[in-house]
Amino acid sequence: MGQKTHPVGFRLGIIKDWQSKWFAAKDAEFRELLQEDLRIRSSVLTRYRDAGISRVHIERGNQDLIVTVHTARPGIVIGRGGQRIEELRQSVENLTGKRTRLNVQEIRQPELDAYLVARNIGDQLERRIAFRRAIRQAIARAMQAGARGIKIVCSGRLGGSEIARQEKAREGRIPLHTLRADIDYGLAEAATSMGRIGVKVWIYKGEILPAPQEELEELAAIEVTLSADELAVEDTVVNQNEGSMQETEVATEESATIEETEEQDNASTSEN
Repeated sequence: MGQKTHPVGFRLGIIKDWQSKWFAAKDAEFRELLQEDLRIRSSVLTRYRDAGISRVHIERGNQDLIVTVHTARPGIVIGRGGQRIEELRQSVENLTGKRTRLNVQEIRQPELDAYLVARNIGDQLERRIAFRRAIRQAIARAMQAGARGIKIVCSGRLGGSEIARQEKAREGRIPLHTLRADIDYGLAEAATSMGRIGVKVWIYKGEILPAPQEELEELAAIEVTLSADELAVEDTVVNQNEGSMQETEVATEESATIEETEEQDNASTSEN
């Protein structure tokens, strides 16, 4: 029996990061914070359906809440003079009762975001565009944008057929078992008059390799050229240093001899 694994969850902690970052000391607190995260994401996505929002990152501190919205159309989220983003911040604060800081991050290449590609195909299916044409255009745009591979699966009553079926299309490579492979996954649904049609998208963007360790470069020997006068001065300094070292050694030997004679005298005195 072949079992499917979520490509993002499979790579968490390796090349993928969590979309919520906080700590709960008790099970009840964890349950409340998790439901609060779901309410925040649902509120943001329903308020801006046409803004191309791919994901919402949530980070909690002791007192404040940081919400980062990743969108392909930041102008719609921010609004004129920042009016709409301020309304969204007030809405999140009323929902959670905590001081909230809202960040908006633009998605530079929406053609390489799996959820946005799936949502785009779903919107076209709702407008009664042929599903094969929508899939073919999405694959062409993704590969042109620099994707290494893409796979799209549509399931449901495609084309208004009486019996639901599944259609697949792929191009390039999708190495799902390679942990270092950067694979994005997205799921969207199209609410058509014939029923729901599910759209799944996998996009392979390349491999994420660990950073190479920097090797210390060996220092080359430095050549110094001295003139005859400088050599004579250096020899004089060396001779002076050697003479002082010899004097120090002689003084050390004399002090050691004196200590030995004192110890012998003390020993003979104690015997008497």
